[in-house]
Amino acid sequence: MRRAPCRGLRSTTPRSVFPPPPTPPSARALDALVHAAAGVAYLKWFEYRLAAAMHAELVEPFEDEDRRELDAFTRCAATIATTLSITQGAARTLLTDAVALRDRLPLVAQCLRDGVVTPHHIRTIVSRTELIDGQCYAALVDADIARALRRPGSWSPARMETMVDKMVHRRDPDAVRERRDAAKQNREFTVETGRDGMATAMDTRSAEDVAALAEAVRRLAEQVCPKDTRSKAARASDAYYALVTQTEFGCDCDRPITDCRYKNIDLKKFAATAPRIVIHLVTDTTTLTGPVPAPEAERVCRSTQHPARPDMGHSDVPLRPGADPTANAAGAETIAPKPVTTDPDTAEPDTTETVATKTVAAEPEFSGRPNVTADADRIDTAGAGDNSWRCEEPVGLDTVDGVGFLPGIGIISGAHVRDLAADPRTVIRPLGDGTDTPLPATQPSNPYRPSAALDAYVRARDLFCTWPGCNRPAWDGDLDHITEYDHTHPDRGGRTDATGLGAKCRFHHLLKTFGDFVDDQYPDPTDPSRLIRTITIPDGRTVLGPAFTGHDVHPGLDTIVFGDPPTENGHRPRPTPVERLRPAPRTAQKHARRRQERHRNRIRNAPKRHPPDDTPPPF
Repeated sequence: MRRAPCRGLRSTTPRSVFPPPPTPPSARALDALVHAAAGVAYLKWFEYRLAAAMHAELVEPFEDEDRRELDAFTRCAATIATTLSITQGAARTLLTDAVALRDRLPLVAQCLRDGVVTPHHIRTIVSRTELIDGQCYAALVDADIARALRRPGSWSPARMETMVDKMVHRRDPDAVRERRDAAKQNREFTVETGRDGMATAMDTRSAEDVAALAEAVRRLAEQVCPKDTRSKAARASDAYYALVTQTEFGCDCDRPITDCRYKNIDLKKFAATAPRIVIHLVTDTTTLTGPVPAPEAERVCRSTQHPARPDMGHSDVPLRPGADPTANAAGAETIAPKPVTTDPDTAEPDTTETVATKTVAAEPEFSGRPNVTADADRIDTAGAGDNSWRCEEPVGLDTVDGVGFLPGIGIISGAHVRDLAADPRTVIRPLGDGTDTPLPATQPSNPYRPSAALDAYVRARDLFCTWPGCNRPAWDGDLDHITEYDHTHPDRGGRTDATGLGAKCRFHHLLKTFGDFVDDQYPDPTDPSRLIRTITIPDGRTVLGPAFTGHDVHPGLDTIVFGDPPTENGHRPRPTPVERLRPAPRTAQKHARRRQERHRNRIRNAPKRHPPDDTPPPF
């Protein structure tokens, strides 16, 4: 009997052994991303540890005797590159970073292991601390950086660079000054021929000169109509060439010259009518006067990471068995200079503007930072009197110097600041008079607009856009009312004061205004001079704001106070019934919802940041 063929049936063989994973909700996906980032950091730390072990076995025994072109380090890197199928350069970088974390930055390595810092920041930290390698104060810089990394808050690449440079400058002012002089002597202009008939020109100059040149190029490149077909970078390249050669620059749209007034731009006329370029530099008055003697406690190393040398009268012994390698994690605090700010209202061509505030009292840069000597005394009771486990060598820190912050560039040395201050084109504007007299918070005729002093203070305090991960300098962004300003009833919220304003780049300002992101900013209950910043994303997760601000660069900013914003009376009359009330009803509802959400977030986050004294231990 013939069996009819079976129709409409498919093979029962499964296409996949495992079912597809379910798609998690966005909140669960974000939780998984956070845990994945911590896992990646741990795996990267383990990779560094393995690479350092290979270096100890294959490179260190031959470092003093291997003089071949393909030395032990190169062969070890080639072994890693071949095994992992990566380039020789990537393998050398892996080995270099691994050895640096093991020998120079062990506490930073622990931060990577614990997921406190992400792997992409490690290269920044290692490269910007290379010049402290082998110095007695290297352990102190390592401790300073690790302490800053463990603060609650977020980091952007620019904030990370600023923080590391600040720690290095604080411990090695003399070397920074020497490097500055050498760098000025080694400025150069080079040309490198590329492919496809192109070439690259590089001009190495002082940071303030490059900042002024970049601003001039940007202004000229913007002199085009919306129909210009070039990219922003291509326009900047053409503008730079026109400035150098004094040739014509114009829009390349296809419209006739009668319809586009940007076709041909006279550079001489443009330079004569363009506003003058102002470069803002934030420093303090003590930096302008020069270095001061360092405290005696900071002139001698008290680290237990390396023992005292035999010629210092102590036995040359290895690290004490069982000793905590993090015991030397505390660095002595220098006398902190007072803050500096700038005034953004003036515009002068090729002028570097420095605004400084007078100091009232020296305050520590980081509250709660113990002293090196005191920390060494707390290692343990048994060895408190055994100096053979401590280094007694001078660290070379005979003077303490301040630093300056150049927006778009970063930290510059005190010597660099004084060079700029001596320039006759520099205008120095102190922010405040060094007393407790409050500065005006708003413009006299408009309580919505901040005063020039408050504008400069907020930008100097925030340094960059306060959105997590953003690198845009605060001087290039907007000042945003954290709580929306009520134009009808200014006393009901959104005050124009230091706590109510924050710097944001234009993109994140628009994202906050028109998106579902809610930001908040309020004084820290444990330190009212500092602010807690949060961003609540649409799914309800709260992300902390920056962990490193201008207070950490210029602690004297804490001494500057502003008066209360003026009331509505005498400034802007309340709208009459025939006028359109602001804000519109829909906007008012959105602002009210955001105020409620900010209040809920503060109540929810308060126990996490400041648990009550009777909170049981976490076990």
